[in-house]
Amino acid sequence: MGFPVDLRRCQALGLAGTAFLALGGETAGALPAHDFLAPGSVQAVLGLVGVYFGVVLLIAAWVLLGGVVRGPEPPTPRSLLLVLAVWAAPLLLAPPLFSRDVYSYLAQGAMVDAHIDVYANGPAQLGGPLADEVAPVWQQTATPYGPVFLVVASVLSALTRGQLPAGLLGMRLIALLGVALMAAALPRLARHSGADPAAALWLGALNPLVLLHLVAGAHNDAVMLGLLGVGLVAARGRWPLLGVVLITLAALVKAPAALGLVAVVALRSRGRGPRAVLRHTVTTTTAAAATTVVATAAAGTGYGWIAALKTPVSPHNWSPTSLLGRVTGAALGQLGSGLAPFALPAWHAAGLLVTAALLLFIWLRLRPGPVYALGLSLAAVAVFGPAVRPWYALWGLFLIAAAAPTGSVRTRVAAASAVLALTVLPSGAPADVEQVILAVSGGVLALVVLWQAHQAARPQSPVRERTA
Repeated sequence: MGFPVDLRRCQALGLAGTAFLALGGETAGALPAHDFLAPGSVQAVLGLVGVYFGVVLLIAAWVLLGGVVRGPEPPTPRSLLLVLAVWAAPLLLAPPLFSRDVYSYLAQGAMVDAHIDVYANGPAQLGGPLADEVAPVWQQTATPYGPVFLVVASVLSALTRGQLPAGLLGMRLIALLGVALMAAALPRLARHSGADPAAALWLGALNPLVLLHLVAGAHNDAVMLGLLGVGLVAARGRWPLLGVVLITLAALVKAPAALGLVAVVALRSRGRGPRAVLRHTVTTTTAAAATTVVATAAAGTGYGWIAALKTPVSPHNWSPTSLLGRVTGAALGQLGSGLAPFALPAWHAAGLLVTAALLLFIWLRLRPGPVYALGLSLAAVAVFGPAVRPWYALWGLFLIAAAAPTGSVRTRVAAASAVLALTVLPSGAPADVEQVILAVSGGVLALVVLWQAHQAARPQSPVRERTA
């Protein structure tokens, strides 16, 4: 860029971005039903434009900060953590953004608190104003989350007595705790993997996807990734059993974290013979099984979470296998084939086979470092699973950020992150043409402002006086 860039300017620009996000979200976010505004209202229009204005400012600040991190005097990890705190601050009291999942979390916590089986019933069984906030597609759907997260949600429900504002704030604080654990783990994992801690923090914690979806969206993926990160730090240090416990707890929030147990075995037996691999496999499996039994018993929710892993996905998700299944099913239906209903399950099964093949290739043939291998594995699970959401990209990105072997890998991952940050409306609802136009208008307006700032900051060429 042609104008001065330093840590303070990046911090200020990102703060402006998240401030616009928070302000725009007041009228265009995933609002409670009693605050909902019609999409065509003036307030909603201004809010949507403001949110995307803020998103583009945030992405620009993050990209510029990446240049500072790669510069001759990179900031310290502590300085970057301060930037993360400043950027996240305006989002703390903002309404939920980019998804309504947080309302499902609160309803499921209230169900556990009311002794309703969340693995057999959807939020409609709870009834009342809290359940009414859950998106219609999930009203009759059992939860896919593990007992550890349900205990957290249940305790929050009891503390807030089902009050929506307090519950939303509490769930966001829980997500912020998860992000804090991620940020604490990243520099340590990066040093162990021979990567730059500052670059790891920039890509893995200050990433716009983290701020938009883990902080503003309050997704429980933050808790999963935070526990996974600190578990890996413990496993590679002096407390391997503690690491197994933490990673198992992460998997009892969301199941994909269970792949972290493979990384633990690889970390503990790296450079040793088959006997060491067998020994660490047995101890890891035993500790994980014991943790699962104790945690599930303490939660009191039973083992329904195993069957709930097959919870159906929404009909509009972005998964390649789901998209191919819908297209194939529609084509077979047009041909009058009786195989049409089997198209989607068949493609989902194919996705699982592809994922399994990729995992075997990564761990047995490619054999990168354990942390990087885990990042690649989680990325494969996210891409080829039956459902894909932008925040699922963080599963693999978090660990790829910590252990990426080259700068080119980080550049490609950063570019994908910037694109994904622009793909969801702040209301979390499917987009229509008018809303896309408004969102693009907000982004273009931000680019115009940035360009004007760039032009104003350019050094002016001296004007030579004409002499007679």
